[in-house]
Amino acid sequence: MRNARLIVGLVLVLVGLGWAAQGAGIFPYPASSFMINDTLWVYIGLGTAVLGIALIVG
Repeated sequence: MRNARLIVGLVLVLVGLGWAAQGAGIFPYPASSFMINDTLWVYIGLGTAVLGIALIVG
């Protein structure tokens, strides 16, 4: 069970950071993405990454 939580947590951290980077305009790919330069996606991404960290640590 610990391995599953670790894997899910790592995936959530990576996806969350990707979403936050797109929302901040740091990672503007694909160019047609609706997430680019949208502050809402920064918050959603950071929240997802924090959830992933909580799964890893907890």
